[in-house]
Amino acid sequence: MKAIICTKYGSPDVLQIRDVAKPTPQDDEVLIRIHAASINARDWRMMRAKPFFIRLMPGGFLQPKNKILGADVAGRIEAIGHNVRQFKPGDEVFGYLPSATGRGTFAEYVCAKENLITLKPANLTFEQAAVVPVAAMTALQGLRNKGNLQSGQKVLISGASGGVGIFAVQIAKAFGAEVTAVCSTRNLELVSSLGADHVIDYKLEDFTQNGMQYDLILAVNGYHPISGYLRVLNPDGIYVVVGGSMLQLFQAGTNGKRITSTGSQKIAILSMAQNQKDLSLIKVFLETGKIKPVIDGCYPLSKTPEAFWYFEKEHAQGKVVIMIEHNYTDDDPPA
Repeated sequence: MKAIICTKYGSPDVLQIRDVAKPTPQDDEVLIRIHAASINARDWRMMRAKPFFIRLMPGGFLQPKNKILGADVAGRIEAIGHNVRQFKPGDEVFGYLPSATGRGTFAEYVCAKENLITLKPANLTFEQAAVVPVAAMTALQGLRNKGNLQSGQKVLISGASGGVGIFAVQIAKAFGAEVTAVCSTRNLELVSSLGADHVIDYKLEDFTQNGMQYDLILAVNGYHPISGYLRVLNPDGIYVVVGGSMLQLFQAGTNGKRITSTGSQKIAILSMAQNQKDLSLIKVFLETGKIKPVIDGCYPLSKTPEAFWYFEKEHAQGKVVIMIEHNYTDDDPPA
């Protein structure tokens, strides 16, 4: 099969398309013929080895141990192991493969345990489904699990036009929150169309200085000092950190709870965990139209380096998709 291989850390130019062995599913796995995947910040960090401590993880110090990047997947099941009960060949599925699996989705095929995937919503294309799992589960777990999101709360989403932020705006609205979204000028119309009640252009206004107060703040790759977020957080509010600089994460980690004169503000750092129940809930949100994916652009597998350059240099409106086209023969028709 064809796959994008990352043999060393560096710029997108290190990515190469190569022929590798097609995987065979174990008894508790399914073999997925991949139709689409998408780029996440995790993939970029693994390629660049940034921050440096990535080299100290099982991923490899001098070079990546898992040479096929990619976590999001959407495709069709081609074969199943003897112990698989939830799926059958021909099922259209989508899901997320954690880095601990050692599997990557920038390839024509991948094997996955059945608890990592679920049936693809029928109203979504493979490309649309492929942008959902990592970003939407990150948004859901940040708002609900870490932020204890409640209906009627005032919620601020910083980084609202990125992959996670787009889903965070929609999920917060689905839970009944009043949402203020922070983004750049060119993304104001997009974020408003997702249902945000208020939109702030960060190039024109510093939300940490405008005197507004919020019950919950979700900052995706936050850039303000921690003190700025706490300034606009209600006395008993929660500030959730999703990525960001090492300084940002250090400050958040050392200020888990801040006692005020009228309450206690909490700071939580999200580490998203794969969860089939959460993925199934997101599937329902997609099927009922409560959330929708936003795609910035699509690239064929052979153009994955170009896709990474775009992801790295531009502020994408939504997600960047990697499309996998299969060359079928008369003896091997699509399932």
